[in-house]
Amino acid sequence: MKKGIAFFDFDGTITTKDTLLEFIKYSRGALPFYAGFLLKSPYLIAYKLKLIPNQTAKEKVLAYFFKGMALDEFQLKCDGFANEIIPGLLRQGALGEIRELQQKGIDVVIVSASPENWIRQWASSINASLIATRLELKNGQLTGNILDKNCHGEEKVRRIRETYPLSEYENIYAYGDSSGDKPMLSLAKYPHYKPFR
Repeated sequence: MKKGIAFFDFDGTITTKDTLLEFIKYSRGALPFYAGFLLKSPYLIAYKLKLIPNQTAKEKVLAYFFKGMALDEFQLKCDGFANEIIPGLLRQGALGEIRELQQKGIDVVIVSASPENWIRQWASSINASLIATRLELKNGQLTGNILDKNCHGEEKVRRIRETYPLSEYENIYAYGDSSGDKPMLSLAKYPHYKPFR
């Protein structure tokens, strides 16, 4: 019997804001957040101008704020963020859609370019699976680099295909809000672009 599966982007689709930025503010404070982004603005501008890839810009930011931080300390901050901040960022329309799909027996998978560390707990709480960016560790500390590739664009498709035999699913749904989600949307029988306001 063929099944149904739904892939949801996280930042901007399920949430109202980019959670990477909100997490840095939460974990480091507003002043260090703005100072850090001012220092790293050349990389962000270069990314916006398509001079460097998304991953390079993200790694520069991650390294500035978190390089050398112990994973245990980082994960505590991520868990606090998941409990205290994420609930206030959620789009109720997205949550309603997820519940409706699950009631129909459709598997729900969150697919995000944000690190898995602060999404995992929330995804588990709503009985959703998670595919997300993974951070590189060395001796139990963050290096500031992404392990393998940033889960964005075509990498979302590669990770989905690596994890799920899509031929076994008769109905495939996908939800996204940016150009980085369009490859994932192309997998779906029922694609939804910017579906929640």
